[in-house]
Amino acid sequence: MSVASKVNVQLVEAQQIDVFSPYDGRLIGSVPCLDASAIPAILERARQGVRQAAAMPRHQRARVLEEAARRVQEQAQAFAELIVAEAGKTLRQAEKEVKRCVNTLKRSAEEARRNAGEVVPFEAYEGSESRQGWFSREPLGLIVAITPYNDPLNLVAHKLGPAIAGGNGLILKPSELAPLSALKLVECLLQAGLPEAVVTAVTGGVELGKALVELREVRMVSFTGGFVTGESIARSAGLKKLAMDLGGNAPVLVLEDCDLEPTVESCVSGAFWAAGQNCIGTQRILVQRPIYEAFRARFVAQARALVLGDPALRETDVGPMVTEQAARRTEQLVNEALSEGAQLLCGHQRKGASYAPTVLEQVSHASQIWQQEVFAPVVILEPFDQLDEAVALANAPEYSLHAGVFTRDLAKALKLARQIEAGGVMINDSSDYRFDAMPFGGFKYGSLGREGVRFAYEDMTQPKVVCINDLS
Repeated sequence: MSVASKVNVQLVEAQQIDVFSPYDGRLIGSVPCLDASAIPAILERARQGVRQAAAMPRHQRARVLEEAARRVQEQAQAFAELIVAEAGKTLRQAEKEVKRCVNTLKRSAEEARRNAGEVVPFEAYEGSESRQGWFSREPLGLIVAITPYNDPLNLVAHKLGPAIAGGNGLILKPSELAPLSALKLVECLLQAGLPEAVVTAVTGGVELGKALVELREVRMVSFTGGFVTGESIARSAGLKKLAMDLGGNAPVLVLEDCDLEPTVESCVSGAFWAAGQNCIGTQRILVQRPIYEAFRARFVAQARALVLGDPALRETDVGPMVTEQAARRTEQLVNEALSEGAQLLCGHQRKGASYAPTVLEQVSHASQIWQQEVFAPVVILEPFDQLDEAVALANAPEYSLHAGVFTRDLAKALKLARQIEAGGVMINDSSDYRFDAMPFGGFKYGSLGREGVRFAYEDMTQPKVVCINDLS
């Protein structure tokens, strides 16, 4: 019996969501497709989970998370193969995601043990000399977590781990395109001793998601996904906390004094990791003009050399996009850019859901592919002369997650890090570098909260002050 079905057994038989391989279209599995009619049963279970979670002492939360991490590690190959099958990530990329999930769970266990609150120095303030006390970090209560397909395991762990560490109950709605890794992770948590109702895993479409975020009893919605859905959630959620990891349009600035070979290698990885379905993936590479020709030649050669194919094969570098529809949309966006004057340097071939790594230059700044997140294996090269010009181009979009800077000049790097409007500036690293303990989130439009275990944990808890007045 699947985790999701433990909710559905109380309901009339639900329709099914079939999960297909993006690469060859074979059926991977099926999950129930719940709609708003399931909300009463879901909520009844979730209320029980909130009570169970709040009753767990910190050492028990930590032990559960550590044991779950151990179980994921023991099943690492099975998890990696499931990610490959349902999300189309290559085997090497999936194996790395599993390792990150283990790390995320372990970091969450540490947070449960150490981040319990602080002493408040009341006597430091005139008039409060007779008082002493502290604040503790208490659960929010019920959290709805909605996760995407592109990192179907670790991005789930980034919501479940901190929430459990904080003593919360959760309703988890993974992407209907790739829900199986998430459900398998919940199974590991249950096997590790998590009370059954603490995480209520449900599967369904837009109607179910909308009904969940509108629930008055929900204290927080943690969402990773696109801007359109994020705006819809913000409009309908009501008075509750929102944490949203939305899209990006990552710029990378390559200065003329960079170490060229490792810079090119890093940029290629940043652009085409996970078939470009990566919110911090490199999308626009701005290269100082004196080295533009040399950079372009090396970058295009390496992009052409990437192996596109079966994600289950270890030699494959780039797997399929999540659906053929997504690949067709990418093909259409590139065609529009070419019709507006862009030059194609390589790629732009599609077979089913597989889309070849594509490199463009001379892209109009008015085009959709320049202004919006592409979320595909497409990257734009553009030369620049002055650093101020590059910074203006980097900062032009109204939203921003990560950026990258390549230079040997530390003073220039730090100045650019101050000037670039982004949630993270990676120096001599690709924009898609992320360590699971760092604060992660966007600047400007749509920036709500931060992920990263400690920061999500603090978002998912609330301070309670206890103050003792000595009246003697």
